[in-house]
Amino acid sequence: MAVIKTQFDDFIAGEIKKSKGVYYPVKSGMLRRLLMKKAGCSEMHPNPSDEFCDPAIGPSYRIISEYQKQFLTDIRFHRFFDNEPIVIEKAHPDGYIILNGHHRWAAAIRIRQEKVPVKLVTLMHEEDVKRILASTGRSKRAVLDLDEAVFTGDPAEPAEKPLRFPFGRIYTERIRLGVPALFHFLTTHGYDVWLYSSGYYSFDYVQRYFRRYGVKVTGVISAANRQSKAAREQRRKLEQSITESYSTTLHIDPGAVLEVNNSTGEYADHELSSSGGRWPQEAIGVIERIGKGGA
Repeated sequence: MAVIKTQFDDFIAGEIKKSKGVYYPVKSGMLRRLLMKKAGCSEMHPNPSDEFCDPAIGPSYRIISEYQKQFLTDIRFHRFFDNEPIVIEKAHPDGYIILNGHHRWAAAIRIRQEKVPVKLVTLMHEEDVKRILASTGRSKRAVLDLDEAVFTGDPAEPAEKPLRFPFGRIYTERIRLGVPALFHFLTTHGYDVWLYSSGYYSFDYVQRYFRRYGVKVTGVISAANRQSKAAREQRRKLEQSITESYSTTLHIDPGAVLEVNNSTGEYADHELSSSGGRWPQEAIGVIERIGKGGA
């Protein structure tokens, strides 16, 4: 048993070494992302920016073994895995880079599973952000959390009407009522709209979704919670460069609008009191007062 484990350890270490400095993410078309449901384990490569590949942290063989046992003993294995697909991004020169699910990928390899359910995405990367910052002529930005402020999973909360077929089948997230109107107000009053998410959303997916409501999204920054220390530091510097590109930032959520002067660091917290899903309308009123120099 120890020999098998050592061989597997060597295999994983070899895959990590092979990926570093060779594979990098490239864009994939939206149609391909919609149609792709499974991918071969041999087509996937460890992400050099993930903790899985960090020598100080490395793969957890305990977690891999736990997934292996779960896959082998749970008769509902396929259903379980379908609910938690491995998140991947198209890679150069071939295959896909794993964004989330390294340990499940390793466990699937261990039990000789040829293909597994996947979610193919195209994230916004540093070069994309730099291109946007170089072309924007705006000095103000608004920041919202895509998961907590923009989308809602609460069926009792007021939401925008779903898009008509076939778009309602493609864009399935429920948008909080009034959020498109808030985005429209922000863009027409000189703000770039940046969205942040702990999940993995393709920028063009979110951008095209809101275009269906006639509004614009400037950028979408997705998950960084599993990144290595070096990657997190690079991400911090990127966020700093975004902040420094604007004189003013509004952090907007259902409870408040936080106005920040990026040059001085001074801020003003404007609380929102609306209930029943009407906070986007109240936020518009607050931002109007901010624009007029009001409290």
